[in-house]
Amino acid sequence: MIEARQLRKEFRTPVVKKGRWAGVRALFSSEYVHKEAVKEIGFQIKRGEFVGYIGPNGAGKSTTIKMLTGILHPTSGEVLLGGINPHKDRRRAVQRLGVVFGQRSQLWWDLPVKDSYDILSRMYGVKPSEQQQRLDQFAALLDLQEFWETPVRKLSLGQRMRADLAAAMLHDPELLFLDEPTIGLDVNAKRNIRSFLKLLNEEFGKTILLTTHDMDDIEQLCGRVMVINHGELTYDGTTRQLRDQIGLPTLIRVTYRGEYRLPVLTPEGRYPFRLTEQKHDRITVEANRKEISTMDILRELGSWGEIEDVVMEEPDFEEVIHRIY
Repeated sequence: MIEARQLRKEFRTPVVKKGRWAGVRALFSSEYVHKEAVKEIGFQIKRGEFVGYIGPNGAGKSTTIKMLTGILHPTSGEVLLGGINPHKDRRRAVQRLGVVFGQRSQLWWDLPVKDSYDILSRMYGVKPSEQQQRLDQFAALLDLQEFWETPVRKLSLGQRMRADLAAAMLHDPELLFLDEPTIGLDVNAKRNIRSFLKLLNEEFGKTILLTTHDMDDIEQLCGRVMVINHGELTYDGTTRQLRDQIGLPTLIRVTYRGEYRLPVLTPEGRYPFRLTEQKHDRITVEANRKEISTMDILRELGSWGEIEDVVMEEPDFEEVIHRIY
């Protein structure tokens, strides 16, 4: 559904002059600084996938999204959306995609929300009957009625994001590109947005590419994650594979029934796990499950005493991402 072939984007900015008349001299200068924002990345996204596209600030996420949607032309490489190049056949491409930028709105600032939808429907050639049917559906899912007549400039951030999502889906696109859709939202607003996106993907089969700094978005929504850093694609796989690749330890808390007896552990570590906490009836160990299975750990811990309860905690996904940046 989405194919990026050796995408590369280079920006050229004039060299800043210093001293007296610097502004005038800069106008006639031929000196430029070249920055490669995206460095020949390539990937494919299948129909119906929900993919997270993450990386630190300045990594090239938004630049990639803008190239995929046809807003920016790549310096080299090619984009295909369902076989259509959005830079060469923009009219056909925009019928197949919807875009939401968290820090920008496609709605008209001074108009009521419903008027923006009327304009967008005309632009995309949506029939009045189809427009009404979809708006009724989105209104029920996103509670749009509460601000239907409100000018966009008076909406809260959460309300505007809900309105923008409905606007992006008004022409029923197959693809949805989301750039930081939950940025700055409170917990309830994030929950509403995530529920709607999950519904679009699972029930309506929409293909979604999401950029975000919120790791809860990735864990709750995305079956696949791609990581970009310094303009290069450094990882492409599942969140589980990403955890395994980093090798952060899993915490295992074991509660014993009655007394237990610790073996003598050498400084080098007799076992491929480490004791991190000990209380009167409970211990905590951490282990890299790439090196030892859970059953082997529990088998060993069970030899220390009679186990009553076991609790396992995976490493925080935020820490996983921090390791790869």
